[in-house]
Amino acid sequence: MKKIFIFFIVINFSLISLAQKNISGIWQGILTAGGGIEVHLVFNIKDSAGVYSVTMDSPDQGVKGIPASINTTGDSILITAGKGAAKYMGLIKNDSTIYGTWLQGASYPLNIKKVKEIEMARRPQTPKAPFPYRSQDVIYFNKDKSIQYGATITIPEGKGPFPSLLLLTGSGQTNRDEEMLQHRPFAVIADYLTKKGYIVMRVDDRGVGQTTGDLKNATTRDFATDGEVSFDYLKNINEVDKKHMGLLGHSEGGMIAQIIAAERSDIDFIVSLAGPGEKVTTLMEEQNEALLRINGIPESIIKGYVSFYKDLLPTIINAHDLEDAKTSVSKLLDNWISKSDKNTVILTTGINGPGTKEKYINVLLSQMYLPWYLYFIKYDPDIYLQKIHSKILALDGDKDIQVIAKSNLSSMETSLKKGPSKNITFLELKGLNHLFQHCNTCTPQEYGKLEETIAPEALETISNWLKMNVYKAK
Repeated sequence: MKKIFIFFIVINFSLISLAQKNISGIWQGILTAGGGIEVHLVFNIKDSAGVYSVTMDSPDQGVKGIPASINTTGDSILITAGKGAAKYMGLIKNDSTIYGTWLQGASYPLNIKKVKEIEMARRPQTPKAPFPYRSQDVIYFNKDKSIQYGATITIPEGKGPFPSLLLLTGSGQTNRDEEMLQHRPFAVIADYLTKKGYIVMRVDDRGVGQTTGDLKNATTRDFATDGEVSFDYLKNINEVDKKHMGLLGHSEGGMIAQIIAAERSDIDFIVSLAGPGEKVTTLMEEQNEALLRINGIPESIIKGYVSFYKDLLPTIINAHDLEDAKTSVSKLLDNWISKSDKNTVILTTGINGPGTKEKYINVLLSQMYLPWYLYFIKYDPDIYLQKIHSKILALDGDKDIQVIAKSNLSSMETSLKKGPSKNITFLELKGLNHLFQHCNTCTPQEYGKLEETIAPEALETISNWLKMNVYKAK
């Protein structure tokens, strides 16, 4: 939900090859990936006696120094990822410009320019040392030592004990700062709340930074298990007030918080930032409808596509395997196309003939028919919310087009009122998007263009609620 399912995957790359032209230096470009999100990519090419080595950075994802292989022939350049799952094919125009295409499931235009240093976006809210609190980087393991976790814990100055929060990231694997598009929202939140007197723990996701573990087959349920391991580690910190420990989850992190809190009695409070309150299938239908509308698609076309999408998710959920999913989705598409206006089909799916239909199905299922996605779209928050004893603050931005605030908060309220929790607050924050930024177009494409990482009033709302419901009670 955080990323509108941007399936731009950073892979471990292979290394080294020969080349004929000297193209050593730093090359940077902007890739427009799935969902229209702009991702900066950097290729660091070094020349050693005619033998090139190259590493890749993705500053927006907080990833640096990924090895890659490179070959040049005349004015052509080929950078290959792993076994060829991703490639960059370019044509050298001059000493400072390469025109090319990034190939990974689909093709994306990517022109790169030679720069003296990596150009970084301005992010004024990102905390900078020295800090008026203690900051500790820690490593710990799960019970059978099969997964290592890397985290940062920030502790206020003073004797303590202090109330504490574990931060839980949204969908799409990120580092402990929930770094995306050079924004580091969890670093901002941790800095703000630690200055207010809270211990805050933030953790690298599986397969990112210092955290290991199986990512390919992992689901949100596995991420919840990871969260419990981290919560137990936090609980053993001497300065932590064991009676006032909570979870702050953003987007899918809000889902993870629900799962954990439904199963444990030691979660005092939850702060849910755009966490799901309605069935994810419903949420995804609303999300797709909102995306089409904000991009100016006519209402008649939106209505036609949503009718297909409502049937698509159950079709995928009920498939026995990938081949069954392909067959079932193909039949669903044939039926929908036969009843739909041609413009509706082309504008929403790009299907314009047999070849394009097959391509659409393959790309769609390569993203959807995965263990994580299948668990995700089957998720019903009601099952968990009505079991939660914790105090809850649920915030949504009214300009969020990934999690629609009114319907989401309404469904969450209905579910929570079935359960034992009696301290529940729901707030819709005006003018804020899914990342809780003040926005203009409020589309995902705009996230990285905004300097603001998180609106001051969102931070203040969280702090004020914690002061009234947690800190005073400690």
